[in-house]
Amino acid sequence: MVSAYRWKKYVHTVYWQLVKRVAKHQQKNPISCVPILSLCIFFSAGVRCPHTISCHSLHTSSLSANKQDFYEVLGVSRNASQKDIKKAYYQMAKKYHPDTNPDDPEAKEKFAKLAEAYEVLSDEVKRKQYDTYGAAGFDPSRGGGAGASQQQYYRAGGATLDPEELFRKIFGEFTSSGGFGDFSSMFEHRPEFVMELTFTQAAKGVNKEMTVNLEDACPRCDGKGSEPGTKVSHCHYCNGTGMESINTGPFMMRTTCRRCGGKGSIMTTPCVLCRGSGQTKQRQTVTVPVPAGVEDGQTVRMSVGKKEILITFRVQKSPVFRRSGADIHSDVLISVAQAVLGGTARAQGLYDTISIVIPPSCPADQVIRLQGKGIRRMNSYSYGDHYVHIKIRVPKKLTRRQRSLMLSYAEEETDVEGTVNGVSASAGQAAEGGAGRLLL
Repeated sequence: MVSAYRWKKYVHTVYWQLVKRVAKHQQKNPISCVPILSLCIFFSAGVRCPHTISCHSLHTSSLSANKQDFYEVLGVSRNASQKDIKKAYYQMAKKYHPDTNPDDPEAKEKFAKLAEAYEVLSDEVKRKQYDTYGAAGFDPSRGGGAGASQQQYYRAGGATLDPEELFRKIFGEFTSSGGFGDFSSMFEHRPEFVMELTFTQAAKGVNKEMTVNLEDACPRCDGKGSEPGTKVSHCHYCNGTGMESINTGPFMMRTTCRRCGGKGSIMTTPCVLCRGSGQTKQRQTVTVPVPAGVEDGQTVRMSVGKKEILITFRVQKSPVFRRSGADIHSDVLISVAQAVLGGTARAQGLYDTISIVIPPSCPADQVIRLQGKGIRRMNSYSYGDHYVHIKIRVPKKLTRRQRSLMLSYAEEETDVEGTVNGVSASAGQAAEGGAGRLLL
């Protein structure tokens, strides 16, 4: 029979071996470290001696007292539905996944906490137990009481909890594909490109070609990585499975093979073109379907073969239009006669030429709204409006007749503040009052 002291000492030894293994392999293969990390959490939380009942857990009950509320961890309310809980977990797990935060030492801990919270709240039985007893109801260091049976049930499920496998399962439900290839591509670096667009192209949408340099399967070795005609030897270290088993006492763990890197085979003669990587950078011409209404600086994702790229649009300024969301603004110049007498004016629209009705006595800077003549809103069938700003064009040169007519008009004006060049006050106007006199 193993004593409690010897069992605790053994647990501590295995725990520190696991910690060293994580530190050694986390840079080479972060995903393979998750099962090891889970065991570290398992050991650090405390394991009871299988042969003695009096052996206590390694951690104290204060751990459960300081444990963060599971609802707060996922950022949901206590009456949240299962759909909301799953969605919140999926979004938070993507944000704090160790592969997307390689330089954040706290990301793994947050990722594990999210898995622990979801493991409880996604199960209605465990959730009801948690709502009744709180974190203390799941603390294995507390025996007896109302939550004793539930504690044993939770420990049985919690001991096998793998944060990575849980996330893969939820990721597969959201993407309708649980394949590892789709999962790994989610965290790979996407190449970024910039596309220049005119104002009209961005507003109306366009199919535009662009040239990109992308990593693709090597044309020489067809992506296999080995020189054509040469043999690939079977990896005897992992027996071709790509995974190796590590014995840590009472536990057996599987991780990526350190010899073949998870491929299951070893190349004797690497391809001279791709140097064994199976990928080469290739120049491709792709057609980008630019959606109508795209804005300057907006980024979209696009699939090119098996790759996914990011395209950021740079929209040039228009000499005619100004944009405000889905609305556009432009100016139209009218003559003095049009402003006084009214009439019509032709303005350039986004889709066609527009006829503007000018009301009589139209003031400068009057704005005329053309409903539905703006830019189509993205992911919608509605359009913005076109606002036409009226500007009065003052003539710089006049013919003799135009000047004569303007002088005649000025002589008839009675509400002029100040003077008009070339116009003198008539005797009748002078008699009416000096305030409105027009002086030479």
